[in-house]
Amino acid sequence: MALFERKAEPEDPIGTGDAATRALSVTAVENDFVERVYDKLAKVYDLIWGPSLHPGRLQAIQRMGIQPDERVLEVGVGTGINLSLYPRDCSVTGIDFSGSMLEKARERAARKDLSVRLLQMDAADLKFTDGSFDIVYAPYLISVVPDPVKVAQEMRRVCRPGGRIIFLNHFLSPNAFVSRIERLISPLTIHIGFKSDLDLPAFLAQADLQPVSIEKVNIPKFWSLVTCIES
Repeated sequence: MALFERKAEPEDPIGTGDAATRALSVTAVENDFVERVYDKLAKVYDLIWGPSLHPGRLQAIQRMGIQPDERVLEVGVGTGINLSLYPRDCSVTGIDFSGSMLEKARERAARKDLSVRLLQMDAADLKFTDGSFDIVYAPYLISVVPDPVKVAQEMRRVCRPGGRIIFLNHFLSPNAFVSRIERLISPLTIHIGFKSDLDLPAFLAQADLQPVSIEKVNIPKFWSLVTCIES
């Protein structure tokens, strides 16, 4: 199925009154903390988050509808677990803040003979010119960065008009009981690589993003695939 054949979910994900101003999460992090967490996770990331989150990765690639020669930026490439999923006839750039994760990605790319560009970079300060990419994709990243809105703004900046901006991530449950639990455990889950309570409506409103589709992925369906079109 092509990306644009999928309609957004019936409810308006940014239609809540205080979304534009409310806190995204109870948990605050800094870049050095994130780097330490992922440096520790580099050796075991694929075992912990590999097979369990792979259906979402496959669905994200499918929804992208990547065309020959399109330029793809993966923000938070990690160990490069997605790299072999991209078509060989597109141009792939991956960035990550963690040197240890990038080392694993480079080893994977060399082992699989993949022609990709891998760079160490802060997602909140992308060193690319405006409109450099056709697709900008953040898999399992946006809930761990210190400033999700700044990262989204940078993703928008480097995406060409009409290009696709895609987030694959866990977000705060709309269920009141579950969301209370997620907020309580968020300071703990950050140590295994994500905030469990990132508020999707607030994130979209504050990043000025209008999704064209939101799909639940993986089993159980605790993760969301959010697709936006850059205006």
